[in-house]
Amino acid sequence: MISSKTKLCVGIGDPIKQSIGPIVYNKAYEQLGVADEFVYLSFLIKADDIGDFIKGARAMGLRGITCTMPHKEIVMPHLDKIDEHAKKIGAVNTVVNDNGILTGYNTDWIGAVKPLENVTELKGKKVAVIGAGGAAKAFVYGLTNEGCDVTIYNRTVEKAKSLAEQFNCKYSSLDEQSEIKNADIVCNATSVGFVGQDAEMPIDPENLSPNQIVFDAVYSPLKTELLKYAESIGAKTVYGSEMYLYQGFEQIRLYTGHEAPEEAMRSFVMELINAK
Repeated sequence: MISSKTKLCVGIGDPIKQSIGPIVYNKAYEQLGVADEFVYLSFLIKADDIGDFIKGARAMGLRGITCTMPHKEIVMPHLDKIDEHAKKIGAVNTVVNDNGILTGYNTDWIGAVKPLENVTELKGKKVAVIGAGGAAKAFVYGLTNEGCDVTIYNRTVEKAKSLAEQFNCKYSSLDEQSEIKNADIVCNATSVGFVGQDAEMPIDPENLSPNQIVFDAVYSPLKTELLKYAESIGAKTVYGSEMYLYQGFEQIRLYTGHEAPEEAMRSFVMELINAK
């Protein structure tokens, strides 16, 4: 039962109404037997209000904050400490309050790497990352750390160049994407294909081949047009739900000190996505 001792964790973003976080995390707390100790809610917070929100979070003693767009970078100056991974990526998606000290972490890179580690050895693999935004940062950081040969493809080539310089890797315009067919792994780090948008693919399907692994960060729908096509030609696929889950497993651990109930969360997330 919720009481004055219950610790509050929140998700913030703009927009936020599409978030499945409150349902998933409260279910996880239930599975762990800590539903009386932790509760999770989500709030619409505008970018201009992030400073005031963090002051309020300190005053209220919030235990944890999950930051989604547009807060992952702008929240950083308002925190007391930044974890090394988050510092190198330049983005925070998780804030933990330990006795009034707010520390920023990034668990997105874990969500980018772990699902791929489950299906292949990463060292030395040629990887094409599509996009140059927040999700792309997590992919590029995590995969270069694992010894992958990464090339970033983006419509705005200047953004791709800037990200490539940050992580010492290659870049190209999406207008020149024929080299993607030579990649071992293709990662879509854009929102193209997300539910509610036109059913499109972020790249020309001619540049996919059956011997590739195709990972789409979009988790709703479960099977995007990109993944459907990849499966139809015999390529291995990794669903965006796995990225969502692995970053979430680490958040649960940071918030509660307990290992996440992985299988229960996986089953519940799949149920939620399929119901959409």
